[in-house]
Amino acid sequence: MFIKICGITREEDALLAVALGADALGFNFVQGSKRQIAVDRARDIVRRLPPETMTVGIFRDELPARVVEIVHRAGLHAAQLHGNESADQTRQVRAQVSSVIKVFPAGHPGLAKVSDYGADAVMIDGEEPGSGEVFDWRLAEDAPTAGHRLILAGGLHPGNVADAIERVRPWGVDVATGVEQGPGIKDAVKMRAFIENARAAEPVVDESYDAESPFQLYNWEEDHSS
Repeated sequence: MFIKICGITREEDALLAVALGADALGFNFVQGSKRQIAVDRARDIVRRLPPETMTVGIFRDELPARVVEIVHRAGLHAAQLHGNESADQTRQVRAQVSSVIKVFPAGHPGLAKVSDYGADAVMIDGEEPGSGEVFDWRLAEDAPTAGHRLILAGGLHPGNVADAIERVRPWGVDVATGVEQGPGIKDAVKMRAFIENARAAEPVVDESYDAESPFQLYNWEEDHSS
């Protein structure tokens, strides 16, 4: 089970999430977000993380060139596109960064053509992605995402993540609000419970997880030192 803790704004939260077993951390660059982080601040945090931790930049309706610039500047592994990005824009980003997660609201018509986007994983969120509101999980169950790694988001928290996994059987889960004391401030007890409950709900331990992960890590310091 791939577990991503999103909305990281503090180094101590990032290090704790990794120590508790999170696979990935999300850094929000959406203008006006309560969890928005400066690019250089994100870079400082990323440099202190274990190299195997996947780091993801969160964007919404940003120009592809700007997405690529920020991902490289902050030393991130992936971009998560949370807005109305077209298939062409998504492919433009994917051509220049290691991995892309494309987010769709549950029931969005774009899911019917998800293969056109060329994303490494597809995330299904609530009607207003990033709001932390639970949606009808039947919409995720019925989503036409066969053949794509599905990450479930939208109002997940320690108390419902196991039910969500059992119901939808996603490849991964994503949480921000559900493990916070307040916007951008993570709660250690909630993070621990969320990760433990998600791991316990995984029906089968996938021993080939790392080998098959679509998110290819790279030595960004080497790539961007020149």
